[in-house]
Amino acid sequence: MTRLERAPDGQGGGRREVLVLAHTGRATTRDAAVRAVRHIIGAGLGVRMLAEEVEETGMASDESLAEALRVVPCDDDAASGVEIVLVLGGDGTLLRSAELARAADVPLLGVNLGHVGFLAEAEAADLATTLDLLLDGRYDVQTRLTLDVVTRRNGVEVSRHWALNEVTVEKTAPQRMLEVVAEVDGRPVSRWGCDGVVCATPTGSTAYSFSAGGPVVWPEVEALLMVPNSAHALFAKPLVVAPTSTLAVEVLSDTGAVLCADGRRTELLPPGTRVEVRRSDRPVRLARVHASIFADRLVAKFDLPVQGWRGRRE
Repeated sequence: MTRLERAPDGQGGGRREVLVLAHTGRATTRDAAVRAVRHIIGAGLGVRMLAEEVEETGMASDESLAEALRVVPCDDDAASGVEIVLVLGGDGTLLRSAELARAADVPLLGVNLGHVGFLAEAEAADLATTLDLLLDGRYDVQTRLTLDVVTRRNGVEVSRHWALNEVTVEKTAPQRMLEVVAEVDGRPVSRWGCDGVVCATPTGSTAYSFSAGGPVVWPEVEALLMVPNSAHALFAKPLVVAPTSTLAVEVLSDTGAVLCADGRRTELLPPGTRVEVRRSDRPVRLARVHASIFADRLVAKFDLPVQGWRGRRE
């Protein structure tokens, strides 16, 4: 789901503060993080960073920056009270950052310094302009549907996870298919021998679900997706269900399976494990500084051929 809100106007008793998170494994991203922090501090706002990222970007040895930064541990309170989380990196960095932003219910703004960067709002060349819009409070906020995931064995709850893009149930033995039964709203739909099953959000429809042959779903659509991956079955089509539905996957293979949420949080699933997926009450919020159209984003990010299009003629 996408819902637009206006950004805060910056009027209030407290000092505006930004949590800056970066992919510190790349030199270009480390340099961009230093530039962004200088820019934000120069505008009079406060900056938070994770302790390890302050070290990895070299800011710890810069006295002028080190004194101005608020260094915080990587926990659920890291983003508590900030106006926004600024993410410098690709989609993987943004998914990592979403864990902190969601816990604090604050928006994320991504600047793509990776590859596709589908979730990011701006590209590296637009960093300074994006920061100016952010600092002026000229951005909107979209809410994106997320997933709550529960695993059960013999009817007993074992674990809970969440995901912004998708949760997958995948095979653990490369030479063997994964046997599962898929269920929607308490009723069995099909049994699949497959490489795995992807349960995705509209946001995640352009990620793993897309690679598995699932449909592209516009972010404004409220829906859940279930996509079998390389299934050997007569009925093995992607399913798009209501946002109020509950999806379930039961693991039949004697080798078990592995669950993965957003490519980050994993759990081994013994045979007989049941995975239940439903819409979460807690969304992720994404900041937007550009009035972009989703179709244009698809064309730009995937370099889709649109030559010959003339559009509607009045």
